[in-house]
Amino acid sequence: MSAPTLRLGTPADAAAVAVIWHAGWHDGHAGHVPDGLTAARTLAAFHERAPLRVDDTTVAVVGGAVAGFAMVTGDEVEQVFVDAAHRGSGVAALLLAEAEQRVAAGGHTEAWLAVVEGNARARRFYEKRGWRDGGPLPYEVTAGGSSYVSPCRRYVKRLD
Repeated sequence: MSAPTLRLGTPADAAAVAVIWHAGWHDGHAGHVPDGLTAARTLAAFHERAPLRVDDTTVAVVGGAVAGFAMVTGDEVEQVFVDAAHRGSGVAALLLAEAEQRVAAGGHTEAWLAVVEGNARARRFYEKRGWRDGGPLPYEVTAGGSSYVSPCRRYVKRLD
């Protein structure tokens, strides 16, 4: 497997991002968020969302294909997802480090992200990289025309 490279997302990446986002979201959220939210997070919904996020997306490319992505909005690392075939390969750590740099480049001294309480794998991943649990965060989400509250934790990291 070739080494991953990072670059800014382009409109041509939106379909691959949507597929990875959909699969990764369901891996980490199903059973931990309201059932209605899980049902609303269809592949079609991710195909609608991904093109709107190209400007704040960094993609990791391995062997010419998108292997994962990160999205940053202000001081929030909003999304970090990696294709299942590339999990454990270092792609996620590379994307997270880049996302932290983007937050810092925006003039912020602390980054934050939301992690669903039941997603133990993601929580361990962030904690290994210096993030700390900053407490409960009832994350409000609108999907499929309905509003939901996901039980999340607010993770924070000081950027020095």
